[in-house]
Amino acid sequence: MVHRRLRRRVDARARLHATPGRSGRADGGARGVREGLTGILTPVADQGERHASWLELFFDLVAVAGVAQLSHLLHSSPGWSGAGLYVLCFLAFWTAWMCFTVYGNVAAGTTQALPVLAAMMGLAVMAAAVPEIHGDRAKVFALAYVAVRVLSDRAWRGRGAVVVDWPVAQMGAGVVPWIASLWAGDPWRYYLWALGLVLDLVVSFTFNRDRMARAIAERQARASERRPELRSVTIARLDEAHFGERLGLFMIIVLGEGVLMVTQAMSELAAWHGAVFGTAIGSLALLAGLWALLLQRGFGGIPMLADTAPPRTMLLLHCLVAGVLAALASGMGELVESVPHGHVEPSARWLVCAAVAAIGVVGAGAAAARYGWLWGLRPLAPAVLIPALAGLLDPGAAGLVWLLVAAVAGQLLATRRKATGQ
Repeated sequence: MVHRRLRRRVDARARLHATPGRSGRADGGARGVREGLTGILTPVADQGERHASWLELFFDLVAVAGVAQLSHLLHSSPGWSGAGLYVLCFLAFWTAWMCFTVYGNVAAGTTQALPVLAAMMGLAVMAAAVPEIHGDRAKVFALAYVAVRVLSDRAWRGRGAVVVDWPVAQMGAGVVPWIASLWAGDPWRYYLWALGLVLDLVVSFTFNRDRMARAIAERQARASERRPELRSVTIARLDEAHFGERLGLFMIIVLGEGVLMVTQAMSELAAWHGAVFGTAIGSLALLAGLWALLLQRGFGGIPMLADTAPPRTMLLLHCLVAGVLAALASGMGELVESVPHGHVEPSARWLVCAAVAAIGVVGAGAAAARYGWLWGLRPLAPAVLIPALAGLLDPGAAGLVWLLVAAVAGQLLATRRKATGQ
């Protein structure tokens, strides 16, 4: 049902954008722009329900390695500098992964396996370089990132299409600072990485996609007048139902990293007793609650998000929630490790509390947009107040994790009636 509703919405959106618009030209250019815009739009065919292909699922395995290495980076590099480096590396890895996720979404059955597998190797090199990101392997990380971005651009050039929902896949302005960083030392290389990522984010989330489509149509109309033999360029639109599934699968991978961190930390403890079991079970209960909040009550792994949300909204929120969830996964292992010491380090305590609160704030905002501001306020109280209380009280590892379980459960209960249609 969700897939059919999304398909009807995409069909309607394609018809809307195929409608000739105003150009304001008096010399006949308006006709060329309108005809160009209509001609370059890719019609969205109703292919029924579509799910992730075997190639896409295999490609997502590299995300398992990436999330694992990034979680360990945050675990081994406490402090603000470590957090900043984690943000840079996560954004780079997520951006590179997203370029080929969007490619597979649009290309569908015509996806070429070779560039996808090559990008997978590049992402694997990025993941392997993370533990030594403070040293010479930072250059390897940057080179692999640039290579994946170049592969993405080449894959799109081969299709003769422009994807306006994720223009970063084809625009290389953000890659230039990464190339320059190969000749820079610490800390300037990281500043250049940040500059490149900021450029990509600006391109991704501030450029108006309809204006971009019209600009492409106008350029193509002028070019076709000079050289009619030029290949036409199409505007590619995302299959939103399939895209939501891919984003959700990424969240499953991140949740799986949390399970791995908990079980690994528990296996390394010399003695198991009640507090260890209480913390481990509470941690798994917290992850289960987040699974329900992100995937059962949300869309694309974003809590409480409607399945009709614009693609760019999905991308922005997915990046935020995935990064926060991966940081939470790192903190889960620290909670279990802290049981023998009788207390949780403030950095780990506030990390997990802030992560749960941040996910709750995103969910409250999505609920407000979906159901109205009153329904946004209902889950906001447990999402913020309980983690803040847990951070201030320092109730020990078991007490802390069960308070966070209560925070997530409170959000689920606060939105239960709307989510179940009661």
